[in-house]
Amino acid sequence: MHPPSSPAHQWRVPAALPAAKLAGAAVLVLLGLLLSDGDRVRLVLAVTAGVALVGWALRDLLAPVRLAVDPEGVTVIHGFAGRRRLPWPAVEAITVDRRTRLGLSAETLEIDAGESLHLFGRYDLDAPPAEVAEALRAARPSG
Repeated sequence: MHPPSSPAHQWRVPAALPAAKLAGAAVLVLLGLLLSDGDRVRLVLAVTAGVALVGWALRDLLAPVRLAVDPEGVTVIHGFAGRRRLPWPAVEAITVDRRTRLGLSAETLEIDAGESLHLFGRYDLDAPPAEVAEALRAARPSG
């Protein structure tokens, strides 16, 4: 048995994103403390939102690589911080969904693996989804 090949390319969350989430959590808790005015519900809501942001930032710190590709297939994030290996034969389609709403446009990379669909946005990949889709298609062996 030979060792697994190293990823040809990886896409990860931008380095500043977890820091921004942690800063946002701190601001929420601080605002909750300053504006609660003795109302425990306001404080609990602010702290709960702050804790949720910290959890989200922890995911970015524990599993920064969201997508990797090599000649054998792709590795995607699965669950909170796990990984799932998709060999090329399991990947049915690689597409980019473009939507416009309220004047804003968004792209989402979709990797269809039959029974599972894996979605990645711009901030999951730190690259435009269309570019990542092209890189994935180029890495896929023909045949």
